[in-house]
Amino acid sequence: MSVEARRAELLTAALGLFAHRAPEDVSLDDVASAAGASRPLVYRYFPGGKQQLYEAALRSAADELERCFEEPRSGPLSVRLSRVLDRYLAFVDQHDAGFSALLQSGSVAETSRTNAIVDEVRRAAAGEILLHLAVKEPGARLRMMVRTWITAVEAASLIWLDEEKRPSLEELRDWLVDQFVAMLTATATTDPQTARVMKAALRMEPAEGAVGRLARRVVPGLGEASHLL
Repeated sequence: MSVEARRAELLTAALGLFAHRAPEDVSLDDVASAAGASRPLVYRYFPGGKQQLYEAALRSAADELERCFEEPRSGPLSVRLSRVLDRYLAFVDQHDAGFSALLQSGSVAETSRTNAIVDEVRRAAAGEILLHLAVKEPGARLRMMVRTWITAVEAASLIWLDEEKRPSLEELRDWLVDQFVAMLTATATTDPQTARVMKAALRMEPAEGAVGRLARRVVPGLGEASHLL
């Protein structure tokens, strides 16, 4: 087996363990056993020990998470967001304990490097969403809105794990799409750039789509607020 292939094999074994156990609960012997290798061999490829192995595994997971947000920029925005969330939430589902340890910063393996990797994922995700909004130079309000939504997705994912993965992934996805639309709408009321973005996005949404369904649920309730106008 080539050097790269053996290293990839060890990394895959480590990822499998870190996915379902906090880093401090995984030993090099565990990784060696999962990969059918020896402890000295693990050290040969990762001389920095478990910390180096964890950071390499985290980098690999981060790359996968960033790819979740890559989506062709065509069709209704709500459909694109749904596809992105399907991939992201599938990752959360498959890496439950590891995802929780990572985002809650509760691991003894946490360092400035691991924090930087996590922050890079957040910024890359926000960047991809802004590309879908077709804005060359997004203003502060729009950037803040998108980054806030990314934070909300993370928080909802952690709560979903804490709630024993209820509701279903499909319900969680649809709710997060609704949250994006609601935040975009609220921001558009005070930011002209966001207003233009929202109008362009709405023109592409079909009546039977996610945004249309949300509008039909919301509009009747607004009748109760007529006294505020």
